[in-house]
Formats: sequence, C-alpha cells, structure tokens
Amino acid sequence: MVLTGAEIVVACLKEQGVDTVFGYPGGAILNIYDALYKHADEIRHILTSHEQGASHAADGYARATGKVGVCIATSGPGATNLVTGIATAYMDSIPMVAITCNVGTSLLGKDSFQEIDIAGVVMPITKYSFIVKDVRDLAKVIRRAFSIAKSGRPGPVLVDITKDATANTTEYIQQVPDVILPDTAAITDEDLHTAAELIKEAKRPMIFVGGGAIAADASEELLEFAEKINAPVCDTLMGKGAFSGEHPLYAGMLGMHGTKYANFGVTHCDLLIAIGTRFSDRVFGNAAKFAQNAKVLQIDVDPAEIDKNIRTTASVIGDVKEVLKRLNPMIGQYDHKEWVEHIEELKLKFPLKYNLDGLTGPYVVEEIYRVTKGDAIITTEVGQHQMWAAQYYKYSKPRQLLTSGGLGTMGYGLGAALGAKTARPDKTVINIAGDGCFRMNMNELATASRYNIPVIEVVINNHVLGMVRQWQTLFYGGRYSATVLNDKVDFVKVAEALGCKGIRVTKKEEVGPALEEAIAHGGPVLLDCQIDCDDKVFPMVPAGAAIEDAFDEDDLKKKEM
Repeated sequence: MVLTGAEIVVACLKEQGVDTVFGYPGGAILNIYDALYKHADEIRHILTSHEQGASHAADGYARATGKVGVCIATSGPGATNLVTGIATAYMDSIPMVAITCNVGTSLLGKDSFQEIDIAGVVMPITKYSFIVKDVRDLAKVIRRAFSIAKSGRPGPVLVDITKDATANTTEYIQQVPDVILPDTAAITDEDLHTAAELIKEAKRPMIFVGGGAIAADASEELLEFAEKINAPVCDTLMGKGAFSGEHPLYAGMLGMHGTKYANFGVTHCDLLIAIGTRFSDRVFGNAAKFAQNAKVLQIDVDPAEIDKNIRTTASVIGDVKEVLKRLNPMIGQYDHKEWVEHIEELKLKFPLKYNLDGLTGPYVVEEIYRVTKGDAIITTEVGQHQMWAAQYYKYSKPRQLLTSGGLGTMGYGLGAALGAKTARPDKTVINIAGDGCFRMNMNELATASRYNIPVIEVVINNHVLGMVRQWQTLFYGGRYSATVLNDKVDFVKVAEALGCKGIRVTKKEEVGPALEEAIAHGGPVLLDCQIDCDDKVFPMVPAGAAIEDAFDEDDLKKKEM
C-alpha cells in the first residue's frame, strides 16, 4: 500500500509492538502527529510538560518493562531538549528510540528556523543516529533503529526525519520484526573452562553484579550461580534487584556509598566475579587498591568493558544469561561456610544505621518499604535521597529501582515514574526526590494530573542541595556556596496548583499514614517530607580513596576526639 512517511512511522511503531509514545509536538513533526491522531486507539500518546520529561518517561517505560521506550519531538530546541534523556539512557544501557523531525531537505544546512543537526549532536551518546531525507528509506531505518536499540548491549538510537520525508509517499509493505537473539558469538568453551577453574580454586569468592544482569533477564541463572558456589553477592546501583536484597547471601551495594561489609568483602576476597557491570569510578574508588587480593573474572556482553577500568584475570564475553546458563552446569556445589560467616559477622559489626530521633530520609524509605511490602517500583532523582533509596529499600526483583546511575541526572525521576506507571499500571510507583531535583522537573506533575497517572512523589525536603552540601561540610570547610534553598516555595501548594494532592509530613508518625493515604487516593500525590538540612549519607568513601577507607558518622566522631 502507498503511505505518507508519517503514516509509515506509525505503521512501523505498530509493527514493533509500541503501545505508548511520549512527546511534544511542533511544526516540523506535525505530519507525524496528524498520523498519530488517526491511530489514537492503537498508540497512546502522552503529552509531557517538557521534551526532557518525554525522554525520561520513555526511559522509565523501558526500564520497567525491558521493551524499547519511544519519545518524539520536533526540530531545533525540541530535539535538543531530548539530549539529556538520551545521554541518561546511553550511560545506563537503556533501549530507547528517539524520533525527531527536521526542516525540509532543501532547507538543511542553511541555518533555517529551528534547524539543528541533531543526528550529529547525539552521535557520542547513542548507539547509532540516523537522518532520513528520502521516504523510501524510512521503514528500513526505523526497523533497524529498534533492532540496534535492543541488540547486544542495549542503548538509545535517534532517527531524525526531514519534514518533506514525512509528507512524501511510497510503497509500504508490513514486516514481522526481526527476532533479537542473545549475543553468544564470543562465548568460547575455553573461556568457560577458565572461569569454572577459577571458581573451583577460590576460597573466598565474591560476586559483584550490575545492570547488565537485569538487561539480560538473568536473575534466575544468577540465583542458581550464587547458591551453587555459596558466595556473598554485592551489587551496583544499577544492579539492584538482579539478586534479591532479601536473600541471606546478599551483602549490599559496593562503592562510595556502599555498605562497609560489601567494601571490606571485595577488599579481602580472593576471587571477584563481576557480572554485567562496567566498574564505574563510584564503585572502585582507587583502581590501584581495588580488590588487590583477588583474581578478577568479568562476564559482560561488551568486550570494550574488559580491562577498561579494572584489570581482569579472565573474562567471558557474551550475553550474561547465556553465559550463566552454560557455566552453571560446569561448576560443582561448593561450600564456603567460613567466608560467608565472616561476611555475616561484618554485617553485624557494620550495619547501616541512622539517627532515630526525628524524621530522616532513611526512615522515610524504610516506611515506603514497609507500606508497599517491598513490591513497589521505585524511581529516584539523584543525590542523598537516591543513596538512601538504594540502601534502605530491599529490592527483591529486577526492574524495581529505576534511577540515573551513570549520568546522574537531576530531574530524571518524575518523568521515569510516569513512564513506569504507564507501562505497569498494576504496580505502585513512587518517585523519591530531593527538593533540588524536584525543582528541575516539578512541571511533570501537570502531566500526571492531566492523565490522572497515580504516581506518588515523595520529596525528601531538607531545603538544601543535600549531597553537595554534604561534600561542602566534609571537604570544603562548611562553605555552603549556592546550596541553600531555604526560600518561600511551598511544594504542597505547587502540587495542588498543578492538579495533584499535596500532603506535608513533618513527624515520623505521619509518614506511614500519609503513604497509605497517597496509595488509596488513586491519583497523583506529592508528599513533602521535611528533614534536617545536615542529615548525611553514610558510609562514604572519599573520591579517589580505596573502598576499604569507607567511613561513617562514628568514625568521624572518633577522628574528632
């Protein structure tokens, strides 16, 4: 059949099973919006308050489901407003397709109104970026974009389409999408046997898991692996839920704000098995002192990650699920009772703890965990509240914690929550935010109220930029440059003005009832939880220090004495 380019875009989205797109219209993309209007019963369009919110919503949709998230925007500033969200998805390996439209082909390169070379702009932060000038290429490019986004190490792809390509017509033939098979080409028997031998020889193995295990849907294989070799498991921020936080072998998060027992465990293990993690600087601290006593076995789909930050003893390159499927039958049932008991002793000696007097961020997170029975999808912004959400909520399943790990994007969480709730209406979805982050994306509460998307926005409000202030307190002599937010902005009134319910929380005993009221409300709700401006995230590893140098409040008091 003969279709316009705009109709081909919609037809290709339907081919790929897309049921929701997030976006914001403009002149250059009007033809696509006209086509979406005609197919509104098949593809739901969520009009966000800002294009950045659309990109974060598409990202949240993808993280919550494992499917490709889709966002769309017009040319020029509409397209550039997607950039932060595209970069966020790229850093965290999230499958996303961003569709933008540009000025007509005859106007390209002439500094036309709202013209920007968006394909060039995003080249370093996408797996691939396309510009389509000929309608005959459009279907092929969109299909390829989805294939690239999903295959191997997932990530975002951008398709920019000139306006005339959306108006012109060509023959369209429907196709069944390609089946994306796990990447197994590089998995060799030799590498597997080497891995199995390292595991057999280890006396103090430690498993370190990242977001790649979630992307590969490898949780069941990971559980079998951990229980077979009887090894403690620690994770990255991105790996939360890949291995249940409620399992006896779980040893918490590793790194700058990880648990002391995870950091000490990695420091003293003799084999570190890294699964689906890229060894971020926030994890290893001082690379020269990281896991000095250990051989390192790395399992990852991306060969570029091997030996990039931490030198390995051996590696297996391939889809994590497929690697573990092949490796599990090759290893025996091992008993590392003394080592596991040692980690248990460290858990007792160095538990996570916080001030129990008054309302604090950790208490709010623990109440969220209690009220939701550990079954909510949690999104976060970036800062102290993000670390508390990682430390004090026990994620038992993958795709429960959606957070910007690599880019550290303030303003990510509320858009991501909208995407997650749209994708998973059966789940309670709560965004844990700081007041600084909330100021960056509070306009998306209007999106929540427009569509009555019942997300819960929990603002841990300390009237400062908390994490930056923490660094200023500890390392900059208490010089609080541009971090105090103690002004007259009333978040409850803001929420109400944007069509949402607002609840202020100032005491510990108010948190649980407020959460229960918010869940029962059935619409979007904001909780403004007022905490002290000097509450801090502990443990902490100073930048560039060894992870075994983690300190907490007790250590600071001893040092002062």
